[in-house]
Amino acid sequence: MDVLIVGAGPTGLTLGIDLARRGVDALVVEGADGLFPGSRGKGLQPRTLEIFDDLGVVDAILAASGPYPHRMVWKDGVRQGEQAMFDKVEADEGTPYADPRMVPQWRTQEVLYARLTELGGRVAFGREATALAPDADGVTVEFADGTTIRARYVVAADGGRSAVRRALGIRLRGETVDPAPFVVADLRLTGLDRDHWHAFPGEDGGALGLCPLAGTEDFQLQARLAEGTEPDLSPDGIRKLVARYTHLTAEEVTEVRWASDFRPRAALADRFRAGRVFLAGDAAHVHSPAGAQGLNTSVQDAYNLGWKLDAVLRGGAPDTLLDTYEEERRANAAAMLELSTGVHRGEVRRGRATVQLGLGYAESSLSVETRTVTGPVRAGDRAPDGTVDHVRLFDVFRGPHWTVLGATMAGVRSLPAAPESYGEGVFLVRPDGYVGWAGTTTEGLREYAERTGAFLAP
Repeated sequence: MDVLIVGAGPTGLTLGIDLARRGVDALVVEGADGLFPGSRGKGLQPRTLEIFDDLGVVDAILAASGPYPHRMVWKDGVRQGEQAMFDKVEADEGTPYADPRMVPQWRTQEVLYARLTELGGRVAFGREATALAPDADGVTVEFADGTTIRARYVVAADGGRSAVRRALGIRLRGETVDPAPFVVADLRLTGLDRDHWHAFPGEDGGALGLCPLAGTEDFQLQARLAEGTEPDLSPDGIRKLVARYTHLTAEEVTEVRWASDFRPRAALADRFRAGRVFLAGDAAHVHSPAGAQGLNTSVQDAYNLGWKLDAVLRGGAPDTLLDTYEEERRANAAAMLELSTGVHRGEVRRGRATVQLGLGYAESSLSVETRTVTGPVRAGDRAPDGTVDHVRLFDVFRGPHWTVLGATMAGVRSLPAAPESYGEGVFLVRPDGYVGWAGTTTEGLREYAERTGAFLAP
């Protein structure tokens, strides 16, 4: 087997899809008996929607999701007024998805799982990884039932308490973002409209929010409890929590479907790669839920790693290409941790900073800018959408290939011109939608392609 992915959350499923469409022999294993049942990571940022467009699931996600409602603040059972959850980001030709979408995590995983199986990918449930033995040629993973699987590479996408990360001895360092305990739950209730995210500040320093989940009859409860309070996750405990902070009665909570507690942390793994093992998603970085950065950063981990594994396994690229996964993603995750912590503490507004469209890899060793005079788009930048000769760029980018803009080259998908929005030059767009190389002519492009496994013909 080429790749074993440990964990069937959004990270593992995204990577599984990317590898399946490339024809890489990969298996996703999950310790639980099924997909995660809760709504926890419900916000999808525009950059994630672009990834999902490429992977063939954006239509299903848009159909299952909805826009973020405005927040309605309550006090003593009286509405105090509403406010937008984030600053508006205007859509344009280069940015077809400008607004975050809300969809419960379990639904996102259902959509991803359906796409994975459609592509012939597999998830083995009830397979809890407990130990691993890496060597020069691969990794042997042992499971709780005593069985083993051998793979050339292993990706740990098994969450913040990652068994794979612990087995490797990699530390997750960070800080507590908020000393108070938090509760998140999915429930059904009466007595509130579904047009707002209802917020109930408490006099004890706690607060409770009830957000309608698009495409369902559920609300997601998020509560910050007073410091020193012990969370009660039983159905009665959740009902009492709602009654304590809102004007609703416990009886108006008609069903509690799922509940969990946590303490917000910001933590980053010391390494994202240890030989033939990679950390991705919450196994590599743990965020406060504020600002909806955790799941989205995790999806981008998978999207960054997928094409690199394929390039090494099937494209003849050197193994050193895989070092750029840690180089690019660890720095990005660190920036997102700082951002999500800032949102949690009220220091950063949701909006342009949180939609992840401005993220890039300008400092990466894979970003080569050879022009002396550059335009709006440089090597390392996200490649915006646009139109050339009535052809939409995202339609050209869609798929597991590289794309040349501004020149025609054998062996790679090309458009002989770049849109005016890019500026003058030749651009090589990576499979994950970032400009890898930019130049005035194609001089030097062939050498770059050989180093990165860009599948250019000789």
